[in-house]
Amino acid sequence: MSAEEKQEYMDQIMVRAQTLIEALPYIRDFNNKKVLVKYGGSAMLDRKLEESVIKDVALLKLVGMKPIIVHGGGKEINRWIDKVGKKSEFVEGFRVTDRDTMEIAEMVLNRVNKNLVQMVENLGVKAVGISGKDGGMLHVDKKMPDGKDIGFVGDIREVNPQLLDTLLENDFIPIIAPIGLGDDGETYNINADDAACAIAAAISAEKLAFLTDVEGVYRDPDDKNSLISVLDMDEAEELISQGTVQGGMLPKVNNCMEAVRAGVGRVHILDGRKEHCLLLEFFTKKGIGTAIISKENGWYENELED
Repeated sequence: MSAEEKQEYMDQIMVRAQTLIEALPYIRDFNNKKVLVKYGGSAMLDRKLEESVIKDVALLKLVGMKPIIVHGGGKEINRWIDKVGKKSEFVEGFRVTDRDTMEIAEMVLNRVNKNLVQMVENLGVKAVGISGKDGGMLHVDKKMPDGKDIGFVGDIREVNPQLLDTLLENDFIPIIAPIGLGDDGETYNINADDAACAIAAAISAEKLAFLTDVEGVYRDPDDKNSLISVLDMDEAEELISQGTVQGGMLPKVNNCMEAVRAGVGRVHILDGRKEHCLLLEFFTKKGIGTAIISKENGWYENELED
C-alpha cells in the first residue's frame, strides 16, 4: 500500500469515527425509548431499499431502542386485485373494500408482514409479525367519508397496547399489519398512516418516522435547497395556511401534527428511497428529512447551539 493509499484509508476511517462520535448523544438519549417506523411506498418495491430499511431498524434495536414497524402494502394489494380481475376504486384516498377485496388485502398484508419478519430474523434480531386483530390491539368503527359507505375500511377508535408492551419487554421487534376488528366481529382494513399515528400515541413513542416518496417539507416547493430540517407546530400551521404545504404532502403533515398533539415526541418525514435514511435522520445533527416537533419541548439541546 502506497503512502497516498494509506492516507486515503486513514481519512476514510476518521470520517467513520467522526460519524460514530456524532451519533453518541443520540444513542444515549434514545436508549430504551420506543420508536415507530411507518414503512411503505416505493421503498417496499425495491429489494435493496427494503434491506436497507430493515438493517436500519435492526441497528436501532441493537443500540438500545425499542423499534416497532407498521407497514402498508397498497401497491401489492393493487397488483393482486388486478390479477383476479377486480378493479381498484378509491374514495378520498381510501380503498373501497368489499368482502372479496378485504380477503385479498388481508392475504397480501400477512404475506408482506411475514417477509419483513424473516428479513429481521435473518439479521439475528427477534421479530414477531402481528396484525391489529391480535390481542385486540386495534378496535375500529366503520369509516364513512362524507357519509359514503366504502365497505370494510376502519377508523381506529381504540388502541390496546398490551400485546405490544409484552413483545417489547421480551426483546422482540413487533411488525404490524394495519388490520383491525369492529364491534360487529368483522375484519377492517386501516390506512397505515392512521394506524401508525394511533399506535405511536398509545405507546407514547419518542419518535414516529414516516418513510415516504418525498424528501420532506420544503419552504419553497420549487427550490430543492429549501428543505426544512426541523419544523415546529406553529411553523407547520403557517406553511399550511400559506398554501406551501398542499397536495399529497398536506395529509402527511396533518398526520404528523396529530401525532405530536397526541404526545409523540418527534415525527419525521423521510424519503424511504434513500438508503439508510433512518440512521441518517436519527443519528446526525442536520438529518436528511423533516422533523415536526412541539414548540415547547421538542428541541434537542444540540439543535439550540450556535
